[in-house]
Amino acid sequence: MVRTPLIAGNWKMHKTVAEGLQLAKAMLPDLQALEGVDTLVCPPATALMPMSALLDGTGVALGAQNLYWEPEGAFTGELAPAMIAEFCSHVIIGHSERRAIFGESDQDAQRKVVAALDAGLVPILCVGESLQENEAGRAAEVLTGQLRAALSGLALNKTSALVIAYEPIWAIGTGKAATPEDTNTLLRNVVRPTLAGLFGDEIAQGLRVLYGGSVKPDNAAAFFQQDEIDGALVGGASLKADSFVGIARAAQG
Repeated sequence: MVRTPLIAGNWKMHKTVAEGLQLAKAMLPDLQALEGVDTLVCPPATALMPMSALLDGTGVALGAQNLYWEPEGAFTGELAPAMIAEFCSHVIIGHSERRAIFGESDQDAQRKVVAALDAGLVPILCVGESLQENEAGRAAEVLTGQLRAALSGLALNKTSALVIAYEPIWAIGTGKAATPEDTNTLLRNVVRPTLAGLFGDEIAQGLRVLYGGSVKPDNAAAFFQQDEIDGALVGGASLKADSFVGIARAAQG
């Protein structure tokens, strides 16, 4: 099944509104010239409203980095799904930094996935193993457990409703990247079959699975040449126009 590549930029806690708009304006002409590639930027929450206005009608999608699962209430500092959906089409859920720094669990991820889907948002569910788990040969066990915990009980009727991002924690922000071949094998033998067990093979084959972890213009093409890798969730390299555009160009094939 042909899956359109998706290149998503996670800006994390970088860029003021003015800086973010400047970055987006610098990237827009080149991103709009791409063919056969979907692009998405996920700036800090403070920039979502002005970024939505800037990106409207450009073909570049907008996503949030997080949400809370309750529709409203006394949850100081949190953003409800409907608040995100006013401006965004996508939302990142379960990023390793949310899990490691803020103590978010698989159950939290499941609640957020459900809330995002109910709000009409496309969740980008992040899964990945630590260095210790990888070296102990537990990557398959960890990924299977994370996917089942976050997605069991869900019913998907279209493949555009969910994106999976495989991000080996040991490769995020370290300059180390998993090899394209090893990543592809893990997605083919573990992630895709687990998704098939949850949603059926037809849905599983249509879901996009991204790679995240020190993706750069000079290594992106090697990842995108792998059959099971459908794009990238880009961190540091998304903070510079030329590097993010370079990665997106590499996804054109």
